[in-house]
Amino acid sequence: MTGPAEFAGEAAPAPDGISVGRWFAFYGLLLAATGGLLVLLLAREPWAWGDWLDRPAELLPGTAAAAKLLAFGIYISLCCTFLPLPANWIVAAVAMQATAVAGNVWGTAVLVGTIGAAASTVANLNDYHLFTWLLRSRRIGKVRQTRLYRAAARWFAASPFFLLVLFNIIPIPVDVVRMLATTYRYPRLPFAAANFVGRLVRYGVIAFVTYSLGGEGKWAVAALLGLAAALAAAKLVPPGVRRIRGRRAND
Repeated sequence: MTGPAEFAGEAAPAPDGISVGRWFAFYGLLLAATGGLLVLLLAREPWAWGDWLDRPAELLPGTAAAAKLLAFGIYISLCCTFLPLPANWIVAAVAMQATAVAGNVWGTAVLVGTIGAAASTVANLNDYHLFTWLLRSRRIGKVRQTRLYRAAARWFAASPFFLLVLFNIIPIPVDVVRMLATTYRYPRLPFAAANFVGRLVRYGVIAFVTYSLGGEGKWAVAALLGLAAALAAAKLVPPGVRRIRGRRAND
């Protein structure tokens, strides 16, 4: 596969031809439409809005499956590099038998996996467009001229679609391949397709396992929340410790 313009070594890459503003206008309209539909669905429920604050765990199982799946999709669409909300736990939460989004394990896996994958693809496209916007800066765009990037780009060019699928299946805290794909100017359509396939596998498996656990599904949610907290701590604690040590050294 022939690489894009960054291998030519020019200081100012050619225009990328991507309208970042148009994408986020679409995303804003999508959020408004899905949020409005969710409000309408919740307004049809027999309980008052304030009840959700008082007893959410009690009301959630009886809430319409469409409302739960819509809220799930909206949340997942927000989970990106620039808003690093944990995602896997809510996949398990909406797949528990108690939430009843479907009547069997396969229906649950397909519904949760498909909606989660579609919403996650939107979130990853948010990353793609934000990275594209950042790379238009001459200062940031110079990353394409580094030896490390050139080596990484050659590695990525060998099998970009497969690597994107693989890294969307593996639950890692920072998706370096997604950043690399944007820097490499991998086309958006196969980028989106690879993201969808990878997340469909990941979320489908989580949903299948959680539903299969029956009444013990809540432990899958707890485990995934704990894993998210541990990964967040691993990212945040070492820099914080280094800052504290630096301040003490300067005192």
